[in-house]
Amino acid sequence: QVHVGESGGGLVQAGGSLRLSCAASGSIFSINNMGWYRQAPGKQRELVAVIWSAGDTDYTDSVKGRFTISRDNAKNTVYLQMNSLKPEDTAVYYCTVVASRYYRESLKGYWGQGTQVTVSS
Repeated sequence: QVHVGESGGGLVQAGGSLRLSCAASGSIFSINNMGWYRQAPGKQRELVAVIWSAGDTDYTDSVKGRFTISRDNAKNTVYLQMNSLKPEDTAVYYCTVVASRYYRESLKGYWGQGTQVTVSS
């Protein structure tokens, strides 16, 4: 089983910063990519940022230039540094890990429980 755990959410004023962390643990053979999604009340879950094993990254347009995703492969950990936060960034942020548990297993996606980020105006 692969366990995904997030931390680092909280309440911050507009213009402030937060850093989210997510660690994958358990039976892991290899990780393909790690990413962050978010879901605001009444809205669909959306991809915020993703980072692949080689270090390539991609961001949704609304966070480009403000958020930075990074990963520590040795620790199976991904981070999301969020700067210049806006009230519209308020959401539950979910970490996702796409990994295989053993050699030749097809890649599967695993989700964390989510962490609340609230940005006050």
